[in-house]
Amino acid sequence: MKMLYLGDVVGRAGREAVTARLPKLREDWRLDFVVVNGENASHGMGLTGAHAKLFLDAGADVVTLGDHAFDQKDMLRFIETEPRIIRPLNYAKTAPGRGQGVFAARGGRKVLVAQALGRVFMNRAFDDPFSAVDATLRAHPRGGMVQAAIVDIHCEATSEKMGMGHFCDGRASLVVGSHTHVPTADAQILPGGTAFQSDAGMCGDYNSVIGMDRAEPLRRFVTGMGKGRFVPAEGEATLCGTYVETNDRTGAATRVAAVRLGGRLAEAHP
Repeated sequence: MKMLYLGDVVGRAGREAVTARLPKLREDWRLDFVVVNGENASHGMGLTGAHAKLFLDAGADVVTLGDHAFDQKDMLRFIETEPRIIRPLNYAKTAPGRGQGVFAARGGRKVLVAQALGRVFMNRAFDDPFSAVDATLRAHPRGGMVQAAIVDIHCEATSEKMGMGHFCDGRASLVVGSHTHVPTADAQILPGGTAFQSDAGMCGDYNSVIGMDRAEPLRRFVTGMGKGRFVPAEGEATLCGTYVETNDRTGAATRVAAVRLGGRLAEAHP
């Protein structure tokens, strides 16, 4: 199976890059399954139902969220009506929606998608992500109940992301990090056949501070004082993500590559 994960979409620039390029990517790369992380797609904070529909209409099979899952209040209702939107497994137990699901890929194959929030350096005391992911993977064995399994680990610390990769090795097809918006150069296949990348990067304008217009972040760094809100940068976006190919019989990854298309970063693709 050929699958693509696109990292955190930031603001209008990121939305337009995904909606413009994803339909052709699905065709040119013969993609069987696509996941998009959309938690910063609406004004840089959260995701609206209308913007979620844009990604689904453009060819995303699943849209994941993150710690900003419900910053846009209409997502509290929308997520209950759209099962293809996934919020973190270990979010508050009273949160609407769900943190995992099994979805149909091209040809009737089944793919598990789950997301968990890390706890290192995060602002809220979320439940243990490792036990949450463990229970989900045990219930959906790779190469058995599902042909592939994707885990989106949304957290600050690269060490925690790497820990999750090794924890899931042999059980997930892909463990990919999100949240920090900077693509890492460690795409690899772990010994048990799990593809891993610490952070897929963002889909947004890299002439920025992690997707935000530079002026306000720089003011706060230099003076320690804020003057306004962070707003997404609106220059040409780079599309960043992770591409993986898997064996349908075992669910193991056979190929993984970082993806960078357009914008300011040097291009990379399968």
